[in-house]
Amino acid sequence: MAGMEAVELTILMPCLNEAETLGTCVRKAMDYLARSGVAGEVLVADNGSTDGSQAIAEALGARIVAVPERGYGAALIAGIHAARGRYVIMGDSDDSYNFTALDGFVEKLREGFDLVMGNRFRGGIEPGAMPPLHRYLGNPVLSTIGRVFFGSPVGDFHCGLRGFDREAMLALELRAPGMEFASEMVVKATVNGLRIAEVPTTLSPDGRSRPPHLRSWRDGWRHLRFLLVFCPRWLFLYPGAALFLAGLVAMAALLPGPLPLGGVTFDVHTLLYASGAMVMGFQAVQFWVFARIYGGQQGVVPEEKRLVAVLARFGLEPALIVAGLLVLLGLGLGVAAVVIWGGEDFGQLTGMGAMRVAIASVTAMVLGLQLAFGAFFLALLGMMRAGPRGG
Repeated sequence: MAGMEAVELTILMPCLNEAETLGTCVRKAMDYLARSGVAGEVLVADNGSTDGSQAIAEALGARIVAVPERGYGAALIAGIHAARGRYVIMGDSDDSYNFTALDGFVEKLREGFDLVMGNRFRGGIEPGAMPPLHRYLGNPVLSTIGRVFFGSPVGDFHCGLRGFDREAMLALELRAPGMEFASEMVVKATVNGLRIAEVPTTLSPDGRSRPPHLRSWRDGWRHLRFLLVFCPRWLFLYPGAALFLAGLVAMAALLPGPLPLGGVTFDVHTLLYASGAMVMGFQAVQFWVFARIYGGQQGVVPEEKRLVAVLARFGLEPALIVAGLLVLLGLGLGVAAVVIWGGEDFGQLTGMGAMRVAIASVTAMVLGLQLAFGAFFLALLGMMRAGPRGG
């Protein structure tokens, strides 16, 4: 094995009770290093195996790093930190990937790409290698969502065989401990402007007799959850803005009176739902702002610099002025509703005019209070950003 300073490539394998297949994977990786002449090492990030996997790997010349924290991502994060190579190629230790065919990854890494993804749909998926649910629904849907949300060039978000520049990957500060680590790596590499390439990769049926660690619906949800949380504009902003605008248009159309469309007449009941849509939509947009500011401060999501600049320019006081105007508008509409009620001698209201005005009044006051509370919360986040100042 080459010395630490001479290691160019680390072939990293996460492992949890893979005694049936780990030896085959390590031998293939060692054969690749010997054939290619690449100075490298095989590193197994063991997640607490109890079937003797560690001894098998060590007997074949692999290095072991013990990872107490359970999880696919936790094992790989520890392995990346422990790797000695400038480049790392990671792959599952279930013998589903061919560790003797890594030339395409090494070539792209040497060309200067920071992340080189395998693409199983371009390289070939052998019969029985991928469940139909993953092949035709899970992977295509989640990969499409990732490309749409983040503009990623990756066509196979969840390919387990991928290579990367170790220092560039460490700089991303990857955190996800579970299977969603695969999505986190691609997403953070994309939003941070890393150079990304793909190479065709074959996928074979794994050699294990036990079920895989992957749980389709649980882990699929974890991937989707990560994509949504890491992209607040799709989770909060776009749905919230659409809901608010739809409610605003409906309220403007229904405030004057009933609106007949075709054979259906929309009246005050629809107006109430329009009010709810405005309130919920406005709240969702506020959550987008909060997520962008706080998440950016904590390094959880990319910071929205333009949003920060806008908030810094307008600050708390202008928001409070607008909030105050909305509350005053609501109060004025409330007075108008009482006046309409007075026209009915404060008895049973026979028309819907007072109700229309009352709904508009409550809507304006709720939006005003939401804006005021949100502005104070953003001011608090701004104080957290500035940090304590000594006297």
